[in-house]
Amino acid sequence: MSDSRKQILDMLADGKISVDDASRLIAALGEVEVSRTTGNLPKYLRVLVEASEPSDEGEAPTKVNIRVPLQLLRAGVRLASLIPPVAREHVNAALHQQGIAFDINQLKPANVEELIEQLKDLTIDVDQPSKKVKVRVFCE
Repeated sequence: MSDSRKQILDMLADGKISVDDASRLIAALGEVEVSRTTGNLPKYLRVLVEASEPSDEGEAPTKVNIRVPLQLLRAGVRLASLIPPVAREHVNAALHQQGIAFDINQLKPANVEELIEQLKDLTIDVDQPSKKVKVRVFCE
């Protein structure tokens, strides 16, 4: 048994966390261990924007290159599992008030990996009257 699992079970035994919290933590820990063993998971979300023509003022074509570490997203999802149930209810209510139909209770590490898998190579073409712009969103 790993040290992390033992710590979670000790916290459960001491009454510091509930059975649901321990279950979520162990599940999240399992996802992390599986991802570490696979080794070929994408590390970054890339967004590339390239205009094929120079701007009207004779400047070079527009290029944007955004690289976001996916570990940041994965860590955020794992941290969300630590939010107490009462606070999650408040978050869901605030999201609903803003017109965002999202349930934070459904946010799980497996969902993030599924999303990342779907982003392997997504290309979006943007049409502008005077320029051809190419936008690529993908994981690497």
